[in-house]
Amino acid sequence: MNVYNEAHNLAKAIKECEEFKTYQDLKKKIDGAPELASAISDFQMLQMQVQLKQMSGEEIEQEMMGRVQELYGILLRDPAAAEYLQAEMRFSLMMNDVYQILGEAVGQKLPGMENAE
Repeated sequence: MNVYNEAHNLAKAIKECEEFKTYQDLKKKIDGAPELASAISDFQMLQMQVQLKQMSGEEIEQEMMGRVQELYGILLRDPAAAEYLQAEMRFSLMMNDVYQILGEAVGQKLPGMENAE
C-alpha cells in the first residue's frame, strides 16, 4: 500500500462525496450574487477573528459576539445564504472528522480536539 496513492484516493473520495458537491454547487450560486457573497465573507472573517481570540485565550468583547450573532441572523433570513452556511458546516464537520482520524492514526490530536473522544 502506497501512502501517496491512498492520499490521492482520499482526495478523490472527498471530491466525489455529497457534502463537497453540495458545498461547491452552493458556493457557485453565492459567488454569482456579489452582495450576498460579500455579506457571507464579512460574517466568516468576523467569525474567524472570534475563533482566533478563543484559541489564544483572549477575552471576546460582547460587542464582537453581538455582531457575529446579528450577521448570522441576517444571513439565515436569506434562504440561499442559510442553505450555503449549512452545507459549509456539513463539509467542515466531515473534514474535521477526517483530520481527526488521520491524527489518531499517527498518535496526535488536533488543536481543539484534546477532549473529543
